[in-house]
Parts: sequence; C-alpha cells; structure tokens
Amino acid sequence: MDIKDKKILVIGAGISGNAAAKLTKELGAAEVILSDSKAEKDLKWDFAELREAGVKLVFGPQENSLLEGVDLIIMSPAVPVRIPLIQEAYKRGIKVTSEVELAWSLAKSPMLAVTGTNGKTTTVTLLGMLMRTRYPNAGVGGNIGIPLCEEAVKAGENSCVVAEISSYQMEASEDFCPHIAVMLNVTPDHVVRHGNLEVYQQMKEKMFAKQTMNDYLVLNYDDEKTRGMAERAHSQVVYFSRKEELQEGAFLQEDWLTISWQGQVCRLCKVEDLKIKGGHNVENALAAALAAYLGGAVIPKIIEVLKSFAGVEHRIEPVATVGGVPYYNDSKATNTDSAIKALQSFDDHIVLIAGGDDKHTDLTEFMTKVKQRCDALILVGDAAERFTKEAVANGFPEDNIYQAGYSMEKAVEIARSISGVPQTVLLSPACASFDMYSGFEERGRDFKRLVKELLK
Repeated sequence: MDIKDKKILVIGAGISGNAAAKLTKELGAAEVILSDSKAEKDLKWDFAELREAGVKLVFGPQENSLLEGVDLIIMSPAVPVRIPLIQEAYKRGIKVTSEVELAWSLAKSPMLAVTGTNGKTTTVTLLGMLMRTRYPNAGVGGNIGIPLCEEAVKAGENSCVVAEISSYQMEASEDFCPHIAVMLNVTPDHVVRHGNLEVYQQMKEKMFAKQTMNDYLVLNYDDEKTRGMAERAHSQVVYFSRKEELQEGAFLQEDWLTISWQGQVCRLCKVEDLKIKGGHNVENALAAALAAYLGGAVIPKIIEVLKSFAGVEHRIEPVATVGGVPYYNDSKATNTDSAIKALQSFDDHIVLIAGGDDKHTDLTEFMTKVKQRCDALILVGDAAERFTKEAVANGFPEDNIYQAGYSMEKAVEIARSISGVPQTVLLSPACASFDMYSGFEERGRDFKRLVKELLK
C-alpha cells in the first residue's frame, strides 16, 4: 500500500484508528487527518502524541469537505462503511480500506488470521504463543485489542503475524489475504451492524476470498456453516474436529488431541492435560495447534504450550472461591452462543449473572440451557426485562430470577446471598456491555473486583 507523500484520512479515533494515523505519518504520508464524529471531550484518549507527530485532528460532524484531496481513507472497525462520508468517498472514487488491510500490506512476514463468532481471542492468544516458539518476534494483534498495523511492522522479516479478525474489520477490506486463515464457527451475532446472518457470514468469508493454492484455510468440520465454506475456497482446505476422526487435519482420537498430515500422525496431549475448560476450548486448541503446525511450529513445542496455556482474561476465568463457592468471570461472552458454551463447561447448579446491552437475538436455545444447568438467574442492564420474559416462557421458574438493575455490585451481592456448595457463580452475560461499561473488559474487571471484596 503506497503511503509516502499521500494525503490520508483516518476515520474513527480508537485503538486501531489512532495507531493507523500515527504509523502512516511515520511512514511518510504528506498529511494525515484523524476524524471522529464525537467531540474530543467525549473520547477517552490522550491525543497529545498524535498532535506532536503532526497528525491533524478533526472532531465532531464529518463534512464532505474532509474528502478534499484525500488519496486514501483508513477505517476503524467500529465505524460502518454505510456512514454518509464513506458513501460519498466511494462515489468520488477514493480508496477506502481498513486498519487490518493496512497491516497486511505492510507485513514482511506471513500472516495467520483467525475469525469466528466465538473463541477468537483464546485461539489467537494460544496461536501467538505457539508461533513464538518458532519466531520469537512474532506479532499478535487485531481485534484482540492490540493494533495489528503496529504488530506487523514490529515483526519485520523472517517472522510471522498472528491476527484476530472480526466481521467489522473485514467490512472495508478488499485485498486482505493471510497465508493461513482459520474459521472457528459462525452463529448469529452483530445482526444490528450487518443486517442479517447472511451478510455477517459474507464479511467473515472475505478473510479467505483472495487466497490461492499456496495458502491454507483451516475450517471447523463440526460447524455446518464453516464446513460449507470449502466450496468457496481457492486455497488448501484443512479441517479440525472435536467429534470426528479425520483422515487429515486435527481431531480427537481416544481423547488425544491429534494431528494427521501428509501421512504422519502425531498425538499431542490428552484433553485432561489442557488447563482451559470446556469442549469449545478443545476446538480452539485443535485449531491453534493445526494452524501453528502448518505455520512451521514443531510438535514438541506445540505439546509444551498446549499443556501450559491457562487461557485468557474474561473467558471462563477463575476469580475466587467464596464460602466454598467458585466464581468465574466470562465477561467476553457477549452473545448467547458463547454463553451456552460457558454453561456447558460446568456441571449443574450454576448461579448465572447475565444481561447487559441486548443484541436482540433469539434466546430459545440459551434459555433452554439455562433451565437445564442453572439454579438461579441474576439479570442486569437493558436486557433484563426481555431475558426475564424469555426465561419464564422457556420454563425457568420465575421465583429463581433476580433483578439487579444496572448494578454489578447488587448482582454480586445477590449471588453471595443465595449461593452455596455445590453451586458455581458464573458471569456469562450473553450480551454486550455498553449499557453499563465501556467494554466487556471493564465489566469483567469490575466483577472480579467485587468478588474479591467478598473475601475481605
């Protein structure tokens, strides 16, 4: 991507946008403008470094005059391409791209990219650890909360870049083409942004659309939607499966995580050797191990990392045991499918804290699982009323539903007062967090703080 001496407009002040603005200025862009529709006082960032670097900052209403003389627009993932300014840019023939595509264009080493509705962060974190056994300087970034463009540049040559990719990041991407693409699963999510599940899946599939037979596409054989993506692939398709023994790929064989490739069969470790809980995490481990193997990691190192990996923050994360009752933080479960996987990771007798910024997806399967696994349901945030109605409609006892309003403190207090051995308290909201917090990270850390205060 040609940056030098160009006029570049970055839309969206956030982790990705700020990094893209700074980097393009460093790479010799003639002028870089960072624009956000919010007022500067409403943004949580300190823009002093960008100002010192010579980036022009424009906050508030985004007029078409911003497009004058612009050669390239770089989009932050939080900003949809449907906004009027970007639609006008398309009409004028101005190239529009994403921060991840900028990263891909600047990378001097192969990229391994992971997407899917659930499991991305765990898989990418594990894959990053696996690839660093071969390439100590491997970059790890993207939707995981680290700007991918910075990681791509830092990784340099003779290394690799591991990327977590969301559907939002693919919306403005056209040429993005990782050497290894991993598709974990596709379930309903982000329908408000994309309009429907079909468009959401199309955004996911853009990640491998430009691949060739020199590249690899790693697909979840157990997920019907991902398995079917092989029909549209132009690369070498390799599967992973938790439920089927495959001729080639990664799978379970007599409870052993196993890789079969080009006539060689390698046993890695047993399911019980993994520190991460749940069948979905077995799938994540299989996907990461297979991608790492295809990317050059050696089997002994893969085994070593698989056995030591303890998971990521906010994903079925043990917090503390209070009065014999374990508390788990699964704040990253921002949709029902992810929350269902969390519920399946425990035995029955769960006291579940759920709710938040409602995505208005169907709750039938989730509430069926709640009825099967949960003793009590504590609800917070905007979703509380709808979740209550759906829980009762699916047979969950109304007397076992508790309302905590917009207070995580109250939710934790209720959990403490009603729980006892052999129960488990689990925060797995099945919702976004923006009605109460800036993101799932803040929500999870608040929950952990409140739980740890119960020990005092």
